[in-house]
Amino acid sequence: MTKKIYSTITGTGNYIPERRIKNSDFLNHEFYESNGNPVAKDNNYIIEKFQEITTIEERRYVTDDLVASDIAYFAAQEAIKDAGIDQETLDYIIVAHNFGDVKHGSNRSDMVPALAARVKHKLRVENPDCVAYDLPFGCPGWLQGVIQADYFIKSGDAKKVLVIGTETISRIIDRHDRDSMIYADGAGATILEAVESESPIGLLAHKTRSDTYRYAEMLTMGCSYNSTDSNKDDLYLKMNGRRLYQYALETVPLSIKACLDKAGKDISDVSKVLIHQANGKMDDAIIERLYKLYDIDEVPEKVMPMIISWLGNSSVATVPTLLDLILKAKVEGHTIKPGDCIVFASVGAGMNINAVVYNY
Repeated sequence: MTKKIYSTITGTGNYIPERRIKNSDFLNHEFYESNGNPVAKDNNYIIEKFQEITTIEERRYVTDDLVASDIAYFAAQEAIKDAGIDQETLDYIIVAHNFGDVKHGSNRSDMVPALAARVKHKLRVENPDCVAYDLPFGCPGWLQGVIQADYFIKSGDAKKVLVIGTETISRIIDRHDRDSMIYADGAGATILEAVESESPIGLLAHKTRSDTYRYAEMLTMGCSYNSTDSNKDDLYLKMNGRRLYQYALETVPLSIKACLDKAGKDISDVSKVLIHQANGKMDDAIIERLYKLYDIDEVPEKVMPMIISWLGNSSVATVPTLLDLILKAKVEGHTIKPGDCIVFASVGAGMNINAVVYNY
């Protein structure tokens, strides 16, 4: 058989912030409706319903001294060490994020130079042929970076690519918005390398879609729900949660199935589905709908590992962080073995969806 070039993940790393924020830390918050009126329910009820819907019990925020490029660098260091490569041999550094570096005490984005350039500088990579660029693509940004890395590798343009997802969403949330409890900070990184193989390994297929015509404004930036906020000119992340939930249920399972079809795989071949940690109950509903597309009513046990209950939604960082934790035996009851077929999937601002079928 003729050997082909495949993109394989040879190293992973993450940075999980030290600061733990429990649901009880929101008991004294003042929550407002989108119309500016105070939420009628008391905070105990709000938090109880929030946990019931999202399964989130706590999340992580960065300490005041760190920004997104710092934690991206920490995750990158770990991935490079894990892969056992010389960082000077990297052909690309792709950093997915949404808000750039946002310093403590501000919610202003700082993206000049690009975060990828900052990470390359922090890594002390001197090689000018190592191209560093950013990828803003909503929560699916890291996975889209992996897809782009695959194109570079299969074209012969690259042999080693570092892809990072990093975010400090705690710096741009409206403290008066109940949805703010979903979000978290974190970074995850992966090294993809070119490998010649006669049998299919690594990244087998991908699928991406962008539904901007109807759904571009489900995640936007807007003013605080508290009209008396002293920073009333600042913009904060806003979400149309109900519509987003329904959109995800209708489209993510179809995208995953399209990707599996493209790879020539059946759902029975899949060992794990690593999905963006957006909302625990939403992800449960997505996986159920995916299996129903194959006329399967019961989802296999442990097919969808989840870490959202203790890490929250760190946007572009959730999937690479989940992968790294599983590979390093830090998610109880879950392992990835050689030969396992893995599905990666994400959904987020845009609205964008993507999926990847990967063979270990």
